[in-house]
Amino acid sequence: MTATGEVHRATAGGPWWWERWRSALFDLGLGALSAAECAVEGVSFADKAGLPAAAGVVFGVLAGATLVLRRQWPIAVVLVSVAITPAEMGVLMTVVALYSLAASEMPRRIIGALASMSFAGTLIVTVVRAQQDAARGVDAFQVGSWLVPFIAITTALGVTAPPLLLGMYVGARRRLMESLRERNESLERELSLLAERAEERAEWARGEERTRIAREMHDVVAHRVSLMVVHAAALQAVARKDPEKAVKNAALVGDMGRQALTELREMLGVLRSVEAVPRRVPEVPLQAVGVAAAAAASRAEAEAEGEGEGGPSLAEIEELVGQSRAAGMVVEVSVEGDVRGYASVVEQTAYRVVQEALTNVHKHAAGAKTYVRLAHRGAEVAMQVENEPPPVSSAAAVRLPSGGNGLVGMKERVAGLGGVFVSGPTDAGGFRVSAVLPARVAAL
Repeated sequence: MTATGEVHRATAGGPWWWERWRSALFDLGLGALSAAECAVEGVSFADKAGLPAAAGVVFGVLAGATLVLRRQWPIAVVLVSVAITPAEMGVLMTVVALYSLAASEMPRRIIGALASMSFAGTLIVTVVRAQQDAARGVDAFQVGSWLVPFIAITTALGVTAPPLLLGMYVGARRRLMESLRERNESLERELSLLAERAEERAEWARGEERTRIAREMHDVVAHRVSLMVVHAAALQAVARKDPEKAVKNAALVGDMGRQALTELREMLGVLRSVEAVPRRVPEVPLQAVGVAAAAAASRAEAEAEGEGEGGPSLAEIEELVGQSRAAGMVVEVSVEGDVRGYASVVEQTAYRVVQEALTNVHKHAAGAKTYVRLAHRGAEVAMQVENEPPPVSSAAAVRLPSGGNGLVGMKERVAGLGGVFVSGPTDAGGFRVSAVLPARVAAL
């Protein structure tokens, strides 16, 4: 800030210390008026002091022109005005200098001290001048002794008090406006930061939603379609040799296709119901971003807690294994511990892990004997799917494409619930998938 409390902006285009050219021209005009006033009053001062009139004019011009510095050095201008007060010149300079000083950022004690000096100087000069005038007109000027002090005090107050009070008011108002401007800029920066964070949160929620949908689509489609391909291959092999078995395999393919379509319709129905909600774009961008982020995050959290309330559960593992057996896979199932209910998200995750593991056996180890183990423990439920090495004769019987997303999706599901997931080949040449999930709130 400058001495008068005004802020220099980066875009200021005025000369030297002025913020604008308009301010510079205004101060130059005031300086010219003050110089002219002091020049006129300097003639009278020179006559009283016995000096040449030109010296008084030059002195007045130089003294009055210092008013141009009022914005940058208000203290110096006030001191000059106090210094020339005994010469009975510079009334305009005194008034403007006191106003500039009061409107500045100077400490109040300095403003009070300089104002007192100006008041005292004006008071003394006025008293002396009034006494001189009274002495010259003593015959025609018969008044009480109270008139001279009254005139002196009134004149001193009239010269110093109004500009001082006006300057203090303007300075306080300017500081208030600057404080409000800074607060507004701070709020704008904070709102911008909040908008960026809300946008990041919304983007994270959208990414999580896309990952979840991709994982669900993979689990629904990969297993069903893999079994359909296996049955279709078996149907092709026995179509002429064993028509009855071919009919049975065709029925299984149809059932699995209908189940896959049913699950896909359910998922697409949920997506449509979410997208069908009208999205109103409010006038404030930040509010729109915040609402979108909160809605996306709340929806993701709600779906994480109550995901698949009507989806698969551990009770359907037998049916899932039965479908693999119908496709020709030899599967043994063992259950340890007391069977009990878990939160829907836990049961669905456990089901998906077993489902994806069986799908991988169909893809990569067709004909291999497989073991499915479930263990119900106190605070967790564990599952393991392990297959033996596939027979050499059937290693390339059915080749199913693989995108490598199955194991990644299982690991993400299990890790999302705070569980442990391990997969890898066995020493015997097979493959093992193991997962342990924490038992959440019981569903029973």
